[in-house]
Amino acid sequence: MRKTKAFLIGTLLALAGLAALATPWANEWTIGPIIRGKNYSVNMPLQPEPTRSGWAFDFPYPSRSSGHVHYVSFDPGSLADKSRIVVDYRVTADRRTRFVHQEHPQLAGTVSLVIQRRGDSWNARGRYEHYRWYSPNEHVHEITPGVRRMVIELDNLGWISVLGQRANENPRAFRESLAQAGQVGLVFGSAAARGHGVFATAPASFELLSFETE
Repeated sequence: MRKTKAFLIGTLLALAGLAALATPWANEWTIGPIIRGKNYSVNMPLQPEPTRSGWAFDFPYPSRSSGHVHYVSFDPGSLADKSRIVVDYRVTADRRTRFVHQEHPQLAGTVSLVIQRRGDSWNARGRYEHYRWYSPNEHVHEITPGVRRMVIELDNLGWISVLGQRANENPRAFRESLAQAGQVGLVFGSAAARGHGVFATAPASFELLSFETE
């Protein structure tokens, strides 16, 4: 009986560990950001559509006036005990489709990661300069059709604050943001303005296959 009980407890603990690593359900994600009541992802649904493995959305097209997607994020709780983020995704589109930064159409659209500290004011003033951190430059992906993976270490001090300061210049603020993370997710924009929005020039979709904090 004791062995059976121990086995069951061990199984439950293992399952709990797996659940902690699993991709959050689509309804846990928000397409935004929503700042003072305004959603900056124009003409996008509030949440992505669920799929068998994660979620998906269609890019607005064919022009800026059709809309644009900026942030897709969820509340992960503290990341203090995590070591990395692993993301798999698929972009489906015709090879001739362009993904365009909505503010500066001459720039290619990109996808990267963001970690946002709880309580961010969104004004980047004072201490709030260090409340949003974007993935290191080498982990910014130009959006193209196909399946890709991101593996980003959380001890990589190349993460970049909202005003461009690297984490190695203020490691304490970065660690505090990990410990008090309120949102983590994907941002769409350009290499110069990470979360400032992307649209497509033809029908295209983005599918999240997995998003794990390990």
